[in-house]
Amino acid sequence: MAEGETLRVHHSGGVLTLTLDRPKANAFDLALVDALGEALRRAEADAGVRCLVLTGAGRVFSAGQDVSALAGGDGNISFRAHLERTYNRLILRMRGIEKPIVGAINGAAAGAGLGVALATDVRIAASSARFVFGFTGIGLTADSGTSLMLPLLMGLGRAAEMAFTNAPLDAEQALAYGLVNRVVPDDDLPAAAADLAASLAAGPTRALGLTKRAFHHSLLAALPAVLDYEAHLQEIAGRTEDHREGVKAFLEKRAAVYRGL
Repeated sequence: MAEGETLRVHHSGGVLTLTLDRPKANAFDLALVDALGEALRRAEADAGVRCLVLTGAGRVFSAGQDVSALAGGDGNISFRAHLERTYNRLILRMRGIEKPIVGAINGAAAGAGLGVALATDVRIAASSARFVFGFTGIGLTADSGTSLMLPLLMGLGRAAEMAFTNAPLDAEQALAYGLVNRVVPDDDLPAAAADLAASLAAGPTRALGLTKRAFHHSLLAALPAVLDYEAHLQEIAGRTEDHREGVKAFLEKRAAVYRGL
């Protein structure tokens, strides 16, 4: 069973596995965001789906937003409208679906890819996985719920260092900081995720869904407002000269020269 050209969908034994498959780095475009959102919508309504697994094809979970779509440089991109159309909806759907979502993080998760990874309920990382804030690397600020999830999971100081330096965290650091639940050898990741998902799918999924709702109510009730405020700040950051320089440098594969403008 397939969902478009960039999302692979497989349903077996109550587990729906969603695999991002947009070479080279599973970067999101509108088609992939829409395909993932639609697959989640259908999974929510399908009583035969009792647990989900989200992973990436190849050696990368997701590099986040396809930066080439932001490279027009004419200043006409509305970052708020873009986020409201894409990741705000996607993150809210992931957190709202009352079924467990297992994240099988098979490589780099950066930018919006990091936000999507952190929106899963339980995360298993391959030993080669890396976690990168990404946004500040192109002169932008947090979106996709990362301004909430990073401080919540790893603490404010560590989140600030990760965001300000844009330095990647390896899998073991992510485990120590609480971003992932466990780390397994690369070759063992699919089986580890499948085993956990099968165990959850065989459990009292209504109770699991209500527990997810309870956790959301206790800790993530502000998520809609956070996503809205992130979009507001991203609109400001997206108008800066630093952002234009960041994207240009990224595409030209050189170090950016930022001036705080």
